[in-house]
Amino acid sequence: MPYLFLSPSTQKANLYVTEGSEQYWMNQLADRMEPYLTASGINVTRNDPGGSAVASIRQSNAGNYDFHLALHSNAAPESLSGQLRGIDAYYYPGSRWGYAMAQLVVDNLKPIYPLPQKVQARASTSIGELRQTRAPSALIELGYHDNREDALWLTGNLEEIAVALCRAVTQYFGLPLLTPRPAEKAVVSTRQSPLNLRGGPGVNFPVLLQMPKGTLIEVLNEYRDWYVVRREGVVGYANRHFITLL
Repeated sequence: MPYLFLSPSTQKANLYVTEGSEQYWMNQLADRMEPYLTASGINVTRNDPGGSAVASIRQSNAGNYDFHLALHSNAAPESLSGQLRGIDAYYYPGSRWGYAMAQLVVDNLKPIYPLPQKVQARASTSIGELRQTRAPSALIELGYHDNREDALWLTGNLEEIAVALCRAVTQYFGLPLLTPRPAEKAVVSTRQSPLNLRGGPGVNFPVLLQMPKGTLIEVLNEYRDWYVVRREGVVGYANRHFITLL
């Protein structure tokens, strides 16, 4: 760990009362999240924006992910169109890890949403991306896109919302939230033994792979005595004292 499947909405027919669609804005949000997640040592896979919820579930289940996070916005029933506001973080009832993520999302979005009392975690058995995914999952409804105030809040604060969601994800995995920076080329400079690439900044995190002396790598970030490193498409943490920047 950590391997995250990030699943922004594929619903391009769900139009915002302002401009754009649910598919467009949720992918804009995911685009802003991904650099923070990678910089913090999380391996991210995205769904196909041109696919469907069923295809996203199938793609997620074909991999070995530690969590499935779906990004959506809501719409009120026709009789209440434009009248509802709020953020709902959905999890499958009985899912310890789904609830944990949903609650972390709530805790991080409350301070930035105009109506914090309307940010809540909710259990659901009817949502496919909660019911049918192999990985623990949560689905976040980030306000109502048929409500002008919610739509303007979401589209006008994408970066702040992305950072809040990324903070929730890093807290879930027990990792620091790091700001993206330019990658640097480097080489493993151990004496003999290979260098472990781990799932977090500490020897108690699992080993993702081993990197022999002389291995060329990318350094993405730094946290205390650890570099965030990418090797052969895998992102993790490695002891910086055994890495030489080029």
